[in-house]
Amino acid sequence: MASSSSNKLVFLAFLLLFVFSNNLVAGKPQKVKLNLYYESLCPYSQKFINDDLVKLFESDLKLVPFGNAKVSDNLTVTCQHGEEECKLNAIGACAIKTWPNPKMHYWFIRCVEKDTKNWESSCFKTYGGEKTIRDCYSSNLSKKLILGYAKQTLNLMPKKEYVPWVTVNGKPLYENYEDFVAQMCKAYQGKAPLPKVCNSSASAKKKVLKLQVSYGEDFHH
Repeated sequence: MASSSSNKLVFLAFLLLFVFSNNLVAGKPQKVKLNLYYESLCPYSQKFINDDLVKLFESDLKLVPFGNAKVSDNLTVTCQHGEEECKLNAIGACAIKTWPNPKMHYWFIRCVEKDTKNWESSCFKTYGGEKTIRDCYSSNLSKKLILGYAKQTLNLMPKKEYVPWVTVNGKPLYENYEDFVAQMCKAYQGKAPLPKVCNSSASAKKKVLKLQVSYGEDFHH
């Protein structure tokens, strides 16, 4: 009886080891954490969202709509591009709340940033969510969300220097953010093969104009 029980335990141990080893080798891609701290109406943030960010989704994507805004002692938010930016930042925050999945809210926010003049007629028609987002924006929820993003942005270590501000696994890319695909592929540590984009021309380094917007006292670039 003791021998039989011992054999069962040995078999179970080998079975667990096999399953663990098989999962480790096959592995699921370990997502790289990509955070984008941005502001609406900023042309450089818009370019990154519209042209660059779309390249890669094998990541744990987080959008933080606050950018270079400021919060006063009475919790009033002042935005670099005026009230319209504050509105669209709040709309972005409400979209993230409405669709927690980045693969859903990203496309809505991208739609807004591609056409900030006519987004209401086009983006709601394409992606829906109109009532939920409008209710969020017109209530205290939008302000609560923005203040939450303000805290995340203002508490960054090291501090944000400009927008868009991109971090990979918590580390800022600084002037290399336009080459974020290559940086993310470098940070990837999954056991499975690299995402296809890492083997494409999208991951190749390119010489591009450094895009960054600092926050001035007069709210201008």
